[in-house]
Amino acid sequence: MKQFCILLFGIIFQLATAQTEQGLVERTLQNYIEGSSYNKLEMLENAFAENATLYLTGKDGFKVYSPKEYISFFSNSKPGEFNGRYGQILTIDVKEDIATAKAEILIPSRNWRYTDLFLLKKINDQWKIISKTATREDANETGNKVLFVVSNVDFYPTTSIPTGNSFDEIIIAYKAFSEAGINIDFVSPKGGAIPLMYLNTSDLLQKEYLYDHDLMYALKQTKKPEQINPKNYKAIYYVGGGSAMFDTPIDSKIQKIAVNIYEDQQGVIGAVCHGTAGIVHLKTSDGKYLVNGKRVNGFPEDHENKSKAYFKTFPFLIRETVENHGGKFFFSEPQKEHVEVDGRLITGQNPQSVNKLTEEIIKLINTETKI
Repeated sequence: MKQFCILLFGIIFQLATAQTEQGLVERTLQNYIEGSSYNKLEMLENAFAENATLYLTGKDGFKVYSPKEYISFFSNSKPGEFNGRYGQILTIDVKEDIATAKAEILIPSRNWRYTDLFLLKKINDQWKIISKTATREDANETGNKVLFVVSNVDFYPTTSIPTGNSFDEIIIAYKAFSEAGINIDFVSPKGGAIPLMYLNTSDLLQKEYLYDHDLMYALKQTKKPEQINPKNYKAIYYVGGGSAMFDTPIDSKIQKIAVNIYEDQQGVIGAVCHGTAGIVHLKTSDGKYLVNGKRVNGFPEDHENKSKAYFKTFPFLIRETVENHGGKFFFSEPQKEHVEVDGRLITGQNPQSVNKLTEEIIKLINTETKI
């Protein structure tokens, strides 16, 4: 037993250390992104090792640059002023004192998308970029972002019945937003890896995204609420699945983010299936429930199997709660597409509704005149 405890402690320590190193690597890359997007030369220089090597292709063809030469590209711009570059980290892989990483840099004004690849080394207890290369492609990406809300709950409470986030409701929306040039971040109450449900590797779309390294990394490394700045998002989208009934509806930090996006950023709130559970308790700044007086859709208790053990774990019922909070709940037959649009609140009934739901969200994001 003692040996087992020692082994378990060792595993936990290694995981914690790996997560810490991951965060430190991310900080270095964020310095690179912020420094190059806001002309913060000292911050940008601090991301690189002094003798780092950059392999880049410019108007004069392929060339090897030093960090100082690369940093000089930003020296004629006003320090601290946004220069039109939108950056985000796509993947990080840490092994002991070395790491590889990939980032996306968008320049919407030129319809450019850069993919940056990095090699990092831990030097004197600090992570530094020691090498970088990049490639550029034409892209329609706008720099607009949508925040996907997902759950960390992997079992129905007090049972051994597994649950998770609906993979279909993630990937169908992910594909639609990506094709519209909109970027996606994921947030969960605890951050980190999330459980997935309803996987079918014979489904062509599911197979495509199950082996998509960037998406799988994002689902493994979902952000914590405190890592989210609501100002960065045009919309928030609550994913369904049984787990959506439990942690996300009562997470005060995510609630605050959602209301900020809706009110302060004049953004869109979307939810599908059991994801509607995440919005039923939201209150706007006037103290009223968000759903009050609005047309709302989601997965109603009328479609649940009330004799099953999973149903008895639900802390509340979606339709009943929406109606108790002043909302007008509408639903159709199971498996039928049904989407309700009420201003900047857009809700859907099931996975079959995700395409229509995302179409409506994208339409609002692209509309200059806000509702």
